[in-house]
Amino acid sequence: MTSANAPSSPSSPAGNGLVKLTRKDFQSKSEVRWCPGCGDYAVLATVQRLLPEIGVARENMVFVSGIGCSSRFPYYMETYGMHTIHGRAPALATGLKVARPDLDVWVITGDGDSLAIGGNHTLHMLRRNPNLKVLLFNNRIYGLTKGQYSPSSEQGKISKSSPMGAIDYPINPLQFALGCQASFVARAVDVDKGLYDVLLKAHQHKGTAYVEILQNCVVFNDGAWFDLRDNKETKGKAQLVLVDKQPMLFDNGSKGIGFDRATMKPFVIDLVAEPARKGEVLIHDETDPAGMMAHVLAGMSYPQFPVPLGVLRRHTRPTYEDMVQAQHQKAAEKGVGDLKKLIYSGDLWDVR
Repeated sequence: MTSANAPSSPSSPAGNGLVKLTRKDFQSKSEVRWCPGCGDYAVLATVQRLLPEIGVARENMVFVSGIGCSSRFPYYMETYGMHTIHGRAPALATGLKVARPDLDVWVITGDGDSLAIGGNHTLHMLRRNPNLKVLLFNNRIYGLTKGQYSPSSEQGKISKSSPMGAIDYPINPLQFALGCQASFVARAVDVDKGLYDVLLKAHQHKGTAYVEILQNCVVFNDGAWFDLRDNKETKGKAQLVLVDKQPMLFDNGSKGIGFDRATMKPFVIDLVAEPARKGEVLIHDETDPAGMMAHVLAGMSYPQFPVPLGVLRRHTRPTYEDMVQAQHQKAAEKGVGDLKKLIYSGDLWDVR
């Protein structure tokens, strides 16, 4: 485990006479070593553009990553950071947040790192709800190890490790996160402007904010998200951009999403052919405490449905570090104990 870049000098956001930070202040001197055209560049640029606006000093930010192409992220940030071990970034970040709840902690991971060897750690991070911001780079392939199929690769995927096609059923990251009771679940595309707004909302959320970023690998899985990312003819039909408290419309407003309560299934409404059915279009409510519709949205995929982008669910519940501190305070109020008395208070055996 190595330490990534630390801020060259203390710096704080504007206020109290201090200098306002810019995107350049968050760009480290390390050479960015991703393949030309990789979607990681777009995510890095968006994060570096966002951070000057959130009001946190660089020396109070930490980026924690596991293993994979995306996990080089901490080296390119002029903040504190940790490049940890495969799949264990959620555990390291949770421990850091408990020890230093004042820090702004981000987790950078990929579909292989997070959903395979790190699946168990991701599960417990989500259910515990520490105040972390988690960016899952999903390119549906193992890029760093040269193109094996990953847990999110589609069935039939031809790769170096599945020459006859992958037979595994893929993991849906957002369905997984919702099943783990994640308090904030969102999705964005690496090169779309909506990523900035999603990351801003994620940072404003107190709790684990889990953001799946649909990201392209130009070398080993180019076009993984072609229909909703690169194809101008299908992009409008393939994307459902969610706006809180607004109708679920797509394809330039010509179609909407309805819900059959008898069968508990969503359906598409053609508002050009049937304009009178506009009242059946669902209104998105990302703060719905039940969260049932978030599960429905997470299961929608193209071409049967558009792919939902934006915040699917956002609700507030106590964070892990707050509960740990409250428990410690309650224990401290009992006073200082007697360790020797505690040791000899249970069942004892005399081993000879």
